[in-house]
Amino acid sequence: VSQSRYQPPTAKVGDVIVRQRGTDILPGRNVSIGRDHTLFATKDGKVLLTYKRKVHFDNKVIKKKVVHVSPRA
Repeated sequence: VSQSRYQPPTAKVGDVIVRQRGTDILPGRNVSIGRDHTLFATKDGKVLLTYKRKVHFDNKVIKKKVVHVSPRA
């Protein structure tokens, strides 16, 4: 997983936030996912990383990373 935009943690519209193979990191608010699973910003703002609990196919609970872009006020 290659993280492109974490220093400084701001993103403009269309900026690539994370290039990845597979969905290791999920898109959150104001983030979309490309055909090759690249995450990019849909609004200007600050990049935030959170975690989400998901139930896996074998009923295990796993924590997934979620990237959000918080719009500037």
